[in-house]
Amino acid sequence: MPLFRKDSLAYCRWLTQSAGSNFMMGLRLLPKKRREAMEVVYAFCRAVDDAVDRAENPKGAAQELTLWRRELTACLDGFPMHPIAVALQPVIAEYRIPLRHFEALVAGVEMDLHPRRYGTFPDLRIYCERVASAVGLISIRVFGCEHPAVEEYAVNLGIALQLTNILRDLKTDAQRGRVYLPAEDLARFGYPEADLMSGRRSEAFIRLMEFESQRARGFYQKAHETLQMSGERRKLLPARIMGGVYGRLLHHMERKRFDVFSQRISVPPIEQMAVVAGLLL
Repeated sequence: MPLFRKDSLAYCRWLTQSAGSNFMMGLRLLPKKRREAMEVVYAFCRAVDDAVDRAENPKGAAQELTLWRRELTACLDGFPMHPIAVALQPVIAEYRIPLRHFEALVAGVEMDLHPRRYGTFPDLRIYCERVASAVGLISIRVFGCEHPAVEEYAVNLGIALQLTNILRDLKTDAQRGRVYLPAEDLARFGYPEADLMSGRRSEAFIRLMEFESQRARGFYQKAHETLQMSGERRKLLPARIMGGVYGRLLHHMERKRFDVFSQRISVPPIEQMAVVAGLLL
């Protein structure tokens, strides 16, 4: 292996391990080669996300996303320059990952460049599919899945995970001027956006969150149904662990009546390990 590629892989591994994300929890159970490939995928996701979240201004972030699009193109027919893209090029080739999934992720992150609103759930679904389902569609290639139903599983699980994230992160997103809950839902439950921005937890808010929670649970259920159809449970163990942990996160939010403004609700490490143990048995 060329030295520069070894260095690129080491950089991706360092970036992944330093992030401490739930995304990597189940990946430790993968064979070494597939785990390293997923570390590269995660590093790309992290770098693209940081391009927007850590940018000083939208113009600078847009320029950085343009550079990442060029690096993706170079992964197919050129010579990428960024260490992450150098490591990503052989991953894309070996696992035959369509470039459109990476491009969808960049397009989704780009939607956060300017604070925006989502009028309806179908509008929000586009965002969820780009920033979350696209990662799932990339991952199933690395996992070696072959059944056609697995793609539907990846899409549904990605939407479920992203909706869970949105409910947990209402406070921090509002501080960034971002409102992901559909405007039609706010209106339906009589919960003004101004209340969301100020962190007001009213009965209308709780009814709204119960509705959104059930929507997320619907996508977890759809993912479970397609998983059963696929016969790929073993290969999808990392994704199942992710779904199990986030399902518990949704449960904790429900149990605490969606008190997401005064605290960051999470799943205790021992409970996460219980999820992993339960799926391994």
